[in-house]
Amino acid sequence: MEPAVLWEELLPGSSTWSHILKRGTALRIEALEDNCNVGAIFLNGDNPSERLSLPDSLKAQHIARLTAGSVLYSDMGRILCSITDDTVGWHDPLGGCSDADLVLKKYGQSSYQDACNDWNQNTLDGFLIELAKYGLNNRDLMMNVNFFSKVEVLEGGAMHFVEHHAEAGSAVELRAEMNTLVILNTCQHPMDPGPVYAQRPVKLTIKKVEAPGPDDLCRTSRPENARGFTLTERYFL
Repeated sequence: MEPAVLWEELLPGSSTWSHILKRGTALRIEALEDNCNVGAIFLNGDNPSERLSLPDSLKAQHIARLTAGSVLYSDMGRILCSITDDTVGWHDPLGGCSDADLVLKKYGQSSYQDACNDWNQNTLDGFLIELAKYGLNNRDLMMNVNFFSKVEVLEGGAMHFVEHHAEAGSAVELRAEMNTLVILNTCQHPMDPGPVYAQRPVKLTIKKVEAPGPDDLCRTSRPENARGFTLTERYFL
């Protein structure tokens, strides 16, 4: 039986969105155009002092990319979300996010007064505005994930942005293992070499899902993940 869809909406390009994704639900993000980017940060929706730790997530799973089977660890060793489905195969946890200075230097001056909703926005300010809605501020920021983008680390340590990585129709699905505050932003990746400021929309779908069983891919992909699920499940006893 197909999972029950609870909500669907279009998130325009250069926009920020948030929702406390409840344990037992999943968020599917679908790219509606080629070369989309969705910056994302994650916090415990019940206690936002606990938040995503990308260093711990990458170290514990021995990875430098995210795909199906990967999980997003909090700084308390619990699992905020699991990636249960992915048609892309590589999402960037390294490239960071754009700020106002970067966007101004790269794309030039553009204000809301001049361009209305087409003005040149940036991910950092988008995250801060959305965090403020929950009484949070720049002290609550963390490293972000960039869904639908690929950054390779070359020999010598240089980072390389891979162009034309994700096509329209690509999708990734995140299952909430805790009540997780998810904040998304659809501005371009900070390393995207494209000279034109582009606004690329995505589709968001929230649905009910079953709890992960003992053979769940995200639980079994690494021994460390099994311990992370145990800690998370104990949190809800």
